[in-house]
Amino acid sequence: MFNDIGALELLTLVVLAVLVFGPEKLPKVIQDVTRTIRKIREFSDSAKEDIRSELGPQFKDFEFEDLNPKTFVRKQLMDGNDDLGLKEIRESFDLRKEMAEVTDAVNGRESASAVASADIAPAAVEGTPGAKPDLLKKPAQPVKDERPPFDADAT
Repeated sequence: MFNDIGALELLTLVVLAVLVFGPEKLPKVIQDVTRTIRKIREFSDSAKEDIRSELGPQFKDFEFEDLNPKTFVRKQLMDGNDDLGLKEIRESFDLRKEMAEVTDAVNGRESASAVASADIAPAAVEGTPGAKPDLLKKPAQPVKDERPPFDADAT
């Protein structure tokens, strides 16, 4: 209820209460407010129990927080209930695995899916007909005296 009240705001409320009610009446006002809050909570709890008992035994574990649409959706879709196959749909939109594969390919490492696909299909050997060149392989390092190619349009 008051989760976002900071120390400065609380101090301001205390000073304001002392100014409005005075130091003599302030303890009595605080007792009256806490007693009223306690009675409201007791009334609310008894009303919840009455509603649960009237609904019957099948609603024994019913929580009133479930009536909030956000809580209901979170509880129904994000919990372990995967009757609709939502886990597979969520994982299909996960781009982290695909980005890791691309990063591994660019860095010249073999990813887990590449290793698995290599087990399924035989690797093409260079020089055999129909073999595709590996474009992701790093080219051989140039000799020290050899200059890299110069592209006049790029400069």
